[in-house]
Amino acid sequence: MEAPRAPWQKTPPFHRQAYAAIDLGTNNCRLLIARPSGDHFMVIDAFSRVVRLGEGLAQSGRLSDAAMDRALGALHICADKLRKRGVHLARSVATEACRRATNGEEFIERVHRETGICLNIITAEEEARLAVLGCHILLEPGCGPAMIFDIGGGSTEMVLVDTSDTVPRILDWQSVPWGVVSLTESIGPIELTAEARAAAYHEMRTRITDGFARFSERVAPARESAAADGGLRLLGTSGTVTTLASLHLGLPQYDRSAVDGLIVPTTSMREISQRLAHISPAERIAVPCIGRERADLVVAGCAILESIFDIWPAERLGIADRGIREGILRSLMAAGGLGDRRAETAQGKSVNGGTAA
Repeated sequence: MEAPRAPWQKTPPFHRQAYAAIDLGTNNCRLLIARPSGDHFMVIDAFSRVVRLGEGLAQSGRLSDAAMDRALGALHICADKLRKRGVHLARSVATEACRRATNGEEFIERVHRETGICLNIITAEEEARLAVLGCHILLEPGCGPAMIFDIGGGSTEMVLVDTSDTVPRILDWQSVPWGVVSLTESIGPIELTAEARAAAYHEMRTRITDGFARFSERVAPARESAAADGGLRLLGTSGTVTTLASLHLGLPQYDRSAVDGLIVPTTSMREISQRLAHISPAERIAVPCIGRERADLVVAGCAILESIFDIWPAERLGIADRGIREGILRSLMAAGGLGDRRAETAQGKSVNGGTAA
């Protein structure tokens, strides 16, 4: 979706063109609008809202009316921003909730009718690729393969990458249908006792470990090789890792500039995970950077994170407050930078089908 341009108006120079990426996930709707700046880009507008599109999906197999209405409200705001910023080229994607829901395609059509935004339901593999493209520059320097992961609302991806080239090459990857929303809902209500909380957390850990069991076996040689080459490198992108990194720093409120690119000892992240998993919901709500919005989902995120540490036992964790949206923007700008004709072709694909690369 882009703002209409009069016939006499010329396409602006590449460095002045605005590009946009929308990521509609199981829990959040996120928008990023940016302009090229050298080899990188400068953000000119952003938007994020918790919409819980996947709420109740585990039980019903469908997106609920209330969840769709919340997502549409956020997407209307995104559409207004695209128009106001005169976006030249945009790509909008939907992930696990729409992949799994029996009415996912129906919802995508409704979004287009009501907002003009063409959402493309991407595969788990494409989701993993875009996340890597968006955050890999934050990997610690080093030799041997590295692991990048993305804990979402409806799924979690782990990606083993070779970083010998400028853009990492994916060696292996795995997606499991457990994210902070889907895993929380699969466990169901937890009694307000320490024993019940411990049992629920153990069950969460078991489900993630079982889901990644074959992947863990496949990456065992790479794990040994990386350990011999100077240590395991691990980078995570998700609300879970940024929230826990904020607690590690003792921040009174979230500060992206302090968190994005931070390197944190995994022992600290494990300690924080254990503490959050075993305190009461009321106590979690009172924790800075968690609050009521994340209190019921952060425990599942902690369980997923600890299971990832078991699979790839690095001493340090890189924190990325970036991912799919940034990956989309880099793809769009790479296409746009090849010239107006290529950009127009990509633009047509993006507006009509969301497949610009």
